[in-house]
Amino acid sequence: MNDLEIKNASIIDGLGNDTYKGNLYIKDGKIVAITHKEILEAKESINANGKIVTPGFIDLHTHSDASFLIEPTAQSKVRQGVTLELIGNCGMSTCAPLIGESLNLFKQRTSVYEKDININWTDYAGYIEASKKAGATLNIAFQVGHGTLRSAVVGLDDRPPTANELEEMKRLAGESLDAGALGFSTGLFYAPGYYARTDEVIAIAEEAGKRNKLYSTHQRDEGSRTVGLFVSINEAIEIGRRADCRVQISHLKCAGPRVWGKAGEYMELLEQTVKEGVDVAGDQYPYPASSTALTGALFPRWALSGGREATLKYMTDEDARGRIIDEMSQTFNQGRGADGTIIARYVPDESLEGKNLEEIAESMGTTPAEAALRIYEVGEASVISYGMTEEDVETFAAHPLVAVASDGSSLSTEGVLSVGKPHPRSYGTNPRFIQKYVNEKKLIGIEEAIRKMTSLPAQRLGLTNRGRLTPGYAADIVIMDLPNVQEKATFTDPHQYPKGISHVIVNGEIVIKDEEYTGKTPGAMITDFNS
Repeated sequence: MNDLEIKNASIIDGLGNDTYKGNLYIKDGKIVAITHKEILEAKESINANGKIVTPGFIDLHTHSDASFLIEPTAQSKVRQGVTLELIGNCGMSTCAPLIGESLNLFKQRTSVYEKDININWTDYAGYIEASKKAGATLNIAFQVGHGTLRSAVVGLDDRPPTANELEEMKRLAGESLDAGALGFSTGLFYAPGYYARTDEVIAIAEEAGKRNKLYSTHQRDEGSRTVGLFVSINEAIEIGRRADCRVQISHLKCAGPRVWGKAGEYMELLEQTVKEGVDVAGDQYPYPASSTALTGALFPRWALSGGREATLKYMTDEDARGRIIDEMSQTFNQGRGADGTIIARYVPDESLEGKNLEEIAESMGTTPAEAALRIYEVGEASVISYGMTEEDVETFAAHPLVAVASDGSSLSTEGVLSVGKPHPRSYGTNPRFIQKYVNEKKLIGIEEAIRKMTSLPAQRLGLTNRGRLTPGYAADIVIMDLPNVQEKATFTDPHQYPKGISHVIVNGEIVIKDEEYTGKTPGAMITDFNS
């Protein structure tokens, strides 16, 4: 007898094919049969009449590395249909390996949580084991981050690695990939990744290429801040070409007025590259605003060399402080305006959360750049920055090479992960994409939208048994009331779960039933292509 039946369903297989009516059967965590009329025996039944049934959504770009150790239920993600998260993005595999400065950065980044994490590991194998013990509602796949490797071996200084240091980074990358990480990521926009030359990245990415694993990148520049958008794209392509690995360009965007309207040209370049034989694609979140740390958004990279203490020392020097302010003001003028830079999380003074830097500067009686420095002097903050156009966002959204991914974290409406005013993408990426681009604007059809959330990200990651509704595949499944799918999270009130996603099934277990969490944690650690 089967464990679960989903009957009278409008089934979308995840491959972009037409919707069809059928009944779906699950046993031992797998899809075992899909029938058109035949009714098979099952212990439990869900009547999906009037609803669509799809594969579980795969979020290729998340930052939930520590979230699962703090609160494993991942409700902000699973309630929007996400059944698998890929962590370790933007060069920041926050939790491993923990050596040297990478351990110090881990402690800094997790200090904002009102819960201690018991660290009993240093390598990636130990982190994966700790994640298994913590449990999870959904599946977790891993990447090792270049910024973490560089912090561990080279430190936080702006300098090239020695030959021995480069070999050690390669060794740690290979060790992490062999332990179960499915990819290698870079955050070349951020310190310390920004300090790396292209050849350094290629040398480490080759470790991923040898193992047929993913190279994902937050490219060096998404606008006109440093080397420029298209130089950065070409660098990402060249790394993939020379390291012989799949390239996933993270959260595609054209950031700032100087590159607005370039999304079509961007995608033409990727199309041409694919024709040339380089396996490159991208992902995107469906919002015109981004979010990152205050330092990442605004500070010149030379001022971040050496880490926080060094930056604070720079700020005590009158000339250096003036230079930082001048360069930060230029960043505002290039499109990340002070009125469009909003404090999302600031532990030292939560009253600043939700306010923009222009408002804060006025209350301080100073300039926005000086206000940003005064904030950082007390503690790091996260910010939301408006820098994109809806037209470019829609161009990316409609393109078949672009998957849907949140760039968010697993959060909750209560407890330690319910603080601040984070970007609503952590709660609403997938529902928003469906609501806005399928139901309202009819930019793409529902079958294509689901492909961008399921089989496409599975293919990018190399998974062979997830992302489709077909017998033999893992039973990661979403049931939704399509006309009523709705994002509820907003920039002013982000901690809200979406509507319209009635059931979510992970490895054959119902984790969301009638839009409520069941308390089950059947998620698996995805450490090989067939996990």
